[in-house]
Amino acid sequence: MQLNKATNLACPLDGLPLTLNERQLRCAHGHSFDLARQGYVNLLPVQNKKSREPGDSGEMVEARRRFLDAGFYAPISATLNALTLPQLPVGDVCIVDAGCGEGYYLDNLGRALLSHGDGQAALIGLDIAKPAVIAAARRNRDITWLVASNSNPALLPASVDMILCMFGFPVYPAFAHMLKPGGKVLLVDAGPDHLLQLREIIYPEVRKSPPPALDKAEQSGFALIAEKTLRYDTPDLDRGAIADLLVMTPHLYRATRAGKEAAAQLERISLTVEVVFRVLEKTA
Repeated sequence: MQLNKATNLACPLDGLPLTLNERQLRCAHGHSFDLARQGYVNLLPVQNKKSREPGDSGEMVEARRRFLDAGFYAPISATLNALTLPQLPVGDVCIVDAGCGEGYYLDNLGRALLSHGDGQAALIGLDIAKPAVIAAARRNRDITWLVASNSNPALLPASVDMILCMFGFPVYPAFAHMLKPGGKVLLVDAGPDHLLQLREIIYPEVRKSPPPALDKAEQSGFALIAEKTLRYDTPDLDRGAIADLLVMTPHLYRATRAGKEAAAQLERISLTVEVVFRVLEKTA
């Protein structure tokens, strides 16, 4: 497949199609959005922000980039690709990573698509955090990167074949709106034993919770059609990787003071990774 820029972007203010004119996207009502020099577009209107700088901070983004590029989650990326490719329709496709972070997973999927069948693929990565989207844009200029939210993804209705939601916050009505009939959502969530060894150190009590329930997905017209659990043990993480993992996840901010101090003393640790993949199909 050949990777092409997306042509199904919608104005976040009125939902009309956006067309590219030199370095600017414009809708028929005259709303315009500049293409940043880094290669992304900000489609998150200021009135839709809940804070001045929503989403992950630059520190969290850089920690995640270092950790992911070290390969500790490479099996997650490989499994994502293996589950995604067979679900795609024949011909041209549009795939959205809703909550793309710094772009690691979508970039890897894009590289896998280059040797997968014929046709053209438009890949769209969106995230509410501007630092994450800037980092993602450095990875692959053939992907369309957006500062946007899952609740208002700024995409035309019924224009997307598949949505990836990696450890994120799915908004099923918005997902159903932008998916074509029969379109898919691939959810990736932590399993009960995910990072168990680290959680036992930083929390006085560990709760083993299952992935989120799918009742809201079912209410929006989605049905579960496939499920897979990936489980493996990482190589030893050194102190730098442990620190990055804590910063890039909510655990650092939820841990007790004693838990943070105990984690800071760790020289090395191997962790259990348990991740649940679920494929949903739009049926209504």
